[in-house]
Amino acid sequence: MKVILKSDITCPFCGHTKTEMMPIDAPKKHYECESCHEALVAQDACCCVFCAFGSVSCPSSQVKGPNTLRH
Repeated sequence: MKVILKSDITCPFCGHTKTEMMPIDAPKKHYECESCHEALVAQDACCCVFCAFGSVSCPSSQVKGPNTLRH
């Protein structure tokens, strides 16, 4: 299985989208939108901001499979 390391994060407040490299060693729980500066926070059902607001799940969720919870 090939793990994708880039994801497009879309801000739910202003709609701004930015492609980011995802960390492979730890989930990223917080992210600041570079456009509106709102803080994006992963909710309990999601392991990180990429699973909550990204176009691609984080690397650990990709490895775990399709049963991983997403926003």
